[in-house]
Amino acid sequence: MTSIDDFLKLDIRVGKIIGADVHEAAKKPMYVMKVDFGSEIGVRQIVAGIRAYYPAEDLIGKLVVGVVNLDTKKIAGVESQGMLLAAGSEEDGEAVISLLAPDRDMPLGSKIS
Repeated sequence: MTSIDDFLKLDIRVGKIIGADVHEAAKKPMYVMKVDFGSEIGVRQIVAGIRAYYPAEDLIGKLVVGVVNLDTKKIAGVESQGMLLAAGSEEDGEAVISLLAPDRDMPLGSKIS
């Protein structure tokens, strides 16, 4: 269990993927993405292990939900400045991943609460 105070420490925002390049140095199938979180936050570089589930061309222009106040982390030598949120499950023995996204157009940087 976690407290509401701990949950409220997370800054979760709506962003738009504006770039997705293969992370060549990663051992797992990953992208290095550019995500625009609006004028207040700006564009962040986020490394995500979703390459096995999404072709890059399907990601460009997609609205997503991400945490923007995490400490930066180097993943296979590339700095990641946040984390995209996704749901995961297993169907017929195969992993399935779905990026979380608003169900309607929202301004970039909109806060999730």
